Amino acid sequence: MIPKCDVQYSAGDISFKLTRVGVRGVRKPVLIRRDIDGSDLNGTMFCTIDVFVDLPATQKGSHLSRNPEAIREVVDSTVSAPTTGIENFAADICRLLLKKHEYATRAEVDVTAEYFKSTKTPNGRDTMEHYELRGAAVGIRDGGIRKTIGVKVIGMTACPCAQQTVAEMLEYPEGWPVMSHNQRNVCTVSMSMDEGCDVEANGLIDLIESSFSSPTFELLKRDDEGAVVINAHRNPRFVEDMVRQVLLRIVEKYTGLPDDVEVKVESNSEESIHKHDAYAERHATLGELRAEN
Repeated sequence: MIPKCDVQYSAGDISFKLTRVGVRGVRKPVLIRRDIDGSDLNGTMFCTIDVFVDLPATQKGSHLSRNPEAIREVVDSTVSAPTTGIENFAADICRLLLKKHEYATRAEVDVTAEYFKSTKTPNGRDTMEHYELRGAAVGIRDGGIRKTIGVKVIGMTACPCAQQTVAEMLEYPEGWPVMSHNQRNVCTVSMSMDEGCDVEANGLIDLIESSFSSPTFELLKRDDEGAVVINAHRNPRFVEDMVRQVLLRIVEKYTGLPDDVEVKVESNSEESIHKHDAYAERHATLGELRAEN
């Protein structure tokens, strides 16, 4: 039986425009291939996908089935032509959503994926560490697409204030890595740009990990465990320091990107001696950050 009418196109009882209508939590495998030697990003990445379009006030509903249909078509296309990144995958879906939803003026796609990267412990042992990647895109009809690449990284910070207090109370010799209280720090960085620009997720991960008091690792033998603790207390960081360290490294690393690239850095320290977390954030364009540096 073929339906005779399409209720979604009818006028609703209440005429308000809706900013975002769509589907959330679609799970798909996506084939990715980067043309970079030794890249950990080559292979299948399991993604969670959210997609939305706006809905005009004159229309009762959005055609929701077109959203997973668009996702499936782009996922299928990666089998023969792997995407180069989840941010570019998101941009392709965004483009197709605007084609399928002819009434929409704006489309938005958000993709998250688990990612495992090869690295080494302080004493050179091979390890595989877990991160979260984010790819996103926003498309405006007749206005182009902006894409976002983001990473979430877990590391460790040691408190400079407590360290100074302990050093004064115990009269530590100068230059010793003085004990302090520690935090598990979760740092998230996202960069939004035009489709012609590219930023490597691995580069962002390395940049963040070099900003912690110390990176952290799933498996640590005793000598590595000691090295992590000593290194962290030689490099104490406030939550504010984390954001500023990351911002400085972004400005120094991405000299070839245009000023209109948007940068967002968030640092959340899960405190060990408090029952609350400490948080800091900065959202700015690269041009603004360059002017401040």
